[in-house]
Amino acid sequence: METPPPYDPSSETREAFALRATLQGVSSAFAALGRVFLCVDRQFRILHASTLLDRLVGPGASAAVEGVAVSDLLGDELFGSGGTLRQLLLAGERREGWRALLTLDGRDPVVVAISAAPFRPEPGAVCDLRVAYVVVLRPATEDITASSPSGVPGLIGRSAAVERIARLIETLEQSEATVLLSGESGTGKEIAARAIHARSPRRDGPFVAVNCGALPGELLESELFGHVRGAFTGAVRDRVGRFEAAGGGTLFLDEVGDLPLHLQVKLLRVLQERTYERVGENQSRRADARIIAASHVDLRAAVQSGRFRDDLYYRLRVVPIEIPPLRERRTDIEPLATHLLARVGARQGRALRFSPDALRALLGYGWPGNVRELENALEYAVAVCQGQTLMPDDLPAEILQGAGQAGAGTAVSSEVEDPAAIEHRRHPAPRPDVALRRALEQHHWNRESAARALGISRTTLWRRMREAGVRE
Repeated sequence: METPPPYDPSSETREAFALRATLQGVSSAFAALGRVFLCVDRQFRILHASTLLDRLVGPGASAAVEGVAVSDLLGDELFGSGGTLRQLLLAGERREGWRALLTLDGRDPVVVAISAAPFRPEPGAVCDLRVAYVVVLRPATEDITASSPSGVPGLIGRSAAVERIARLIETLEQSEATVLLSGESGTGKEIAARAIHARSPRRDGPFVAVNCGALPGELLESELFGHVRGAFTGAVRDRVGRFEAAGGGTLFLDEVGDLPLHLQVKLLRVLQERTYERVGENQSRRADARIIAASHVDLRAAVQSGRFRDDLYYRLRVVPIEIPPLRERRTDIEPLATHLLARVGARQGRALRFSPDALRALLGYGWPGNVRELENALEYAVAVCQGQTLMPDDLPAEILQGAGQAGAGTAVSSEVEDPAAIEHRRHPAPRPDVALRRALEQHHWNRESAARALGISRTTLWRRMREAGVRE
């Protein structure tokens, strides 16, 4: 830690010296972690910047930004008067892992990851009473798994359930054991299967997926095992099956619970003897594919009802992994939504952010369709959003209508719920007319300024005012 200079009573008061020493100590601690530390006042102007900013941007940067608006450093979209992160901080919320382009005095811009929170000093702490917020920056190039908070690429979330799945996937890195993934439709079972394959000894081989419920039995048999010419009407040439195509890699059998009983017998033989025959052929072939299966139905119940073979069930269930529905891991909604919004926006060449109210609406919804429904909702929102900030009325109507009812009739998670979701229940997202009126009043009913703060055009603002009946 940086050692402060000896106290000199002729140069400053003892209180000022203690404050300066404290800032130097905190800044040094953050610098040891490779982080830039900013103190920000209630007007969102920078009071102090740690000297690590000099290394990140250039010499003299830490001194140059003192007194500068945070929005001048990190952009209006996040920290302007209507900026998303600014509004979240004003609401008393903390955010981590946001990104921005740091620009200063014509120097080369740097992409940084941002964490920010309201500053609430402990009683008796030596601190500058002007400090209202703290902002921590780090180079975004450090984000090797930035889109994957769990540490496993593709597996997005920070809940205890996702952490458990991520750790289990890591322990399977040297294993080729058969895995059975269970969970409701849309929870991301194929994503988990791909993550298992990517970290397995077969990672250099193919990943081949087949949906066992998408084809009738006779066609599915040919799809899985292949066929020879003349095996049935329409078989005009030999065809390679999915087992053969997945040789040296992984075969993902999605919705394995929909397999007809006669194909269950054949799959059991493959798992036991590692051999199979093409349809219409007597020659045995070697099966060299690892099996990962998935089902949205309860296979144990299917075994008890006679719809699924118990011996096949236990052959598939060597390593069982259950993926809970999204309503039971609500802390995953925000990182998932942020990741999906970036991906959906990138396909259309757009960089979008959530408004605080839009994010609260997402956190308050029950997501019966799980991650797939979340992605579809964001596809819709990106299509209709005309600005850079996604507002509540850009979301599908059922999201807004269902927000706040997530707990009704659903299982309750035992893990700690996202503070933003709790806050949403206490203070539900305002109706569109209230949100519009608030923005207009903040900008003294200047429609151009209000539209810019909301991230929409003046025409869209006027249309929404008319639809919501908002007048000055």
